[in-house]
Amino acid sequence: MKQINWGIIGCGNVTEKKSGPAFNKVEGSRLVAVMRRDGAQAADYARRHGVPRWYDKAEELIRDPEVNAVYVATPPSSHAAYAIAAMRAGKAVYVEKPMARTWAECREMNKVAEETGMPLFVAYYRRHLPGFLKVKEWLEAGRIGKPRMVSVRLLLPPRPEDLDRDHLPWRVKPEIAGAGYFYDLASHTLDILDYFFGPIEIKEIQSVVKNMAGLYDAEDTVLAHFNFASGVAGEGMWHFAAAIPDKTDTITIYGSEGSIRYSTFEVIPVRLVTEKGEELYHYKNPENIQYNLIRSIVETLQGKTGACPSTGLTAARTNRVLEEIVRPYYKDDEVMKR
Repeated sequence: MKQINWGIIGCGNVTEKKSGPAFNKVEGSRLVAVMRRDGAQAADYARRHGVPRWYDKAEELIRDPEVNAVYVATPPSSHAAYAIAAMRAGKAVYVEKPMARTWAECREMNKVAEETGMPLFVAYYRRHLPGFLKVKEWLEAGRIGKPRMVSVRLLLPPRPEDLDRDHLPWRVKPEIAGAGYFYDLASHTLDILDYFFGPIEIKEIQSVVKNMAGLYDAEDTVLAHFNFASGVAGEGMWHFAAAIPDKTDTITIYGSEGSIRYSTFEVIPVRLVTEKGEELYHYKNPENIQYNLIRSIVETLQGKTGACPSTGLTAARTNRVLEEIVRPYYKDDEVMKR
């Protein structure tokens, strides 16, 4: 493909700044159509963003002959259906994270990608952000010697919308999201660790998964131990009903000669500590945070040098890890059994 003409299925909040505008900023890329079930909102989005066409049915956008790549930005429960339909229609697909509700859905998406020959990418955009690339650079340069352990801490207070049982966000509804905030947020952390250290050994995962605050039915607390195929040991603590003073977002990688500390969601300096002292890496993210990854996808579709690092194959590994970690809590869930 020389010109990538995008259509967005689900032009909600994530597309307003994080992703949507980036499609028109990358050379050889253009956003030509958007879809939302509420036609008035789809029309409003198209007007505000200068998009030529809008639809209120996904199948109509997928049939649009000018669209040759589809970005699926709906909640996870519909990722598989829309991505599969688009690939069967001969369109390349870029899907929001997590890739789907279940590992089974991810496998089906990858099966269709292989059958149709259509490229499948997933929005784990941290693989192309400067702070995380610096961590990878330091690791590959041996700045902390041999990596041995990684420790994850993400403690967040409840969001205001979590306190209204009658109007809970979809992110804490497992039938839509796959699980709770763990799938929405820990997926970014576990994916970038996969980028650094390779796959996590599924058989070596141990976890404790609970609902401690009772604000909703999904899990709000996860403790996990895991090991990477590369030999690095990992452990994590995720709590989404923490006291405000306990808010924490840190990942620390310990090596034989030092450590690296960074944050998944906060834009703070990446910190390297060795016997030689401390080194800080300051950085800024692009205005549209998915821009770098979207550029990589466009260049991959155009056959340029390099390849997008976030594909259906890498993202499915993250879904499998997420699923294995929360399995004790959802062991009787019919969707999870698929």
